[in-house]
Amino acid sequence: MVVGVVGAAGGVGTSTLAALVARRLSRTTSTVLVDLDRGAGGLDVVVGVEDVDGARWPDLRGAGGDVRGADVLALLPRWGACAVLSADRTRPEPVDPGVRVDVLHALACEVGALVLDLDRGTVVDGDAPLAACEATVVAARADLRSVAGALALRPRLDEARTAAGLVVQRGARTTLGAGDVAAASGLDVWHAARRDRALAARAERIGPGGRGPAARAADAVVRRLRTSS
Repeated sequence: MVVGVVGAAGGVGTSTLAALVARRLSRTTSTVLVDLDRGAGGLDVVVGVEDVDGARWPDLRGAGGDVRGADVLALLPRWGACAVLSADRTRPEPVDPGVRVDVLHALACEVGALVLDLDRGTVVDGDAPLAACEATVVAARADLRSVAGALALRPRLDEARTAAGLVVQRGARTTLGAGDVAAASGLDVWHAARRDRALAARAERIGPGGRGPAARAADAVVRRLRTSS
């Protein structure tokens, strides 16, 4: 299973949602969380394994061609049961597209689940591996900015023929509901919940986790993935 997670706008907790989905999947199948967000500081920082030894994307620059997924998997740092292929904040080098394709293909053949933290810009530009995703989660807020962002993503989602659904955060000051975002974007709502205001502070202490709205959103996504597979 290959799952993409992309934000309809910035600041919607896309990387945290991807991490939580990957961690839940790793409870029942071998899973790799993959960082494809070129503008972020590295998923290893998000999940708190930045000081754990293991390969990051820059270390795999020569891994193109006939690469074995087991060999790549053995090099990666672990976040609990979940392997993590992260960018490196100290080496912000672009990933060669050919290497990226070969590594992702090798890992997808090796593990039960691959969760991709996608870069919204590359999705809109058509450079993200959406066609490989059996499902794509669009993280959004119940506001006009997210509606506009989801509409920009929609042609690429349709083109890739990936099953796509919304995870919508509702805030106290938002004037739209999850149904409004769905109606405007043409995407189904997979989960809607209030904004997790304690998420950032909790993540600073213990990393992504806990039992707040973000965790429940990840639970809902995993249930959806399992019932549709």
